[in-house]
Amino acid sequence: MLTDEELSITDLAEHAGLAYPTAHREVSRLLEAGILTQREVGRTRLIRANDQSPLVEPLREILTVATGPVVMLARELADVDGIESAFLYGSFAARLQGEPGPAPHDIDLMVVGRPDVDAVYEACTRVEESVRRPINPTILTSAELAEPSGFLETVRNGPAVAVIGELPWR
Repeated sequence: MLTDEELSITDLAEHAGLAYPTAHREVSRLLEAGILTQREVGRTRLIRANDQSPLVEPLREILTVATGPVVMLARELADVDGIESAFLYGSFAARLQGEPGPAPHDIDLMVVGRPDVDAVYEACTRVEESVRRPINPTILTSAELAEPSGFLETVRNGPAVAVIGELPWR
């Protein structure tokens, strides 16, 4: 929501996976705090970030560091041919899924397929600059992912968040 895009409360609720009343209540609070602005087009209220608020840019930075990697990696990796799926695993994925623990120092990324390795690393580097955390990509083919391995068993049984496609084992 802290982009320059205008959204109706209905669209915002859909994007955030919230019930309309919850989105409406939170938007009202953020409008009152001056973090969002609104304009009316007919009966529709269009909401957007208030770029005049001194709180918006710091909030954007926090959101980018905390939750942005999934969206940013999906966008960057979408242009890399040969990726069947990609997902986060490890402590960063655990925090995204609500598991308590210390803040992760890095982001573990599994890329499945036969992509150009340099293109994957370049995409990760671009995202690292925004999220201020190193991204550690591991690139495996589908066959390699299916092989028995203690490391892969830990990955399959641990928290994971899809970035591109579905999680390969679910």
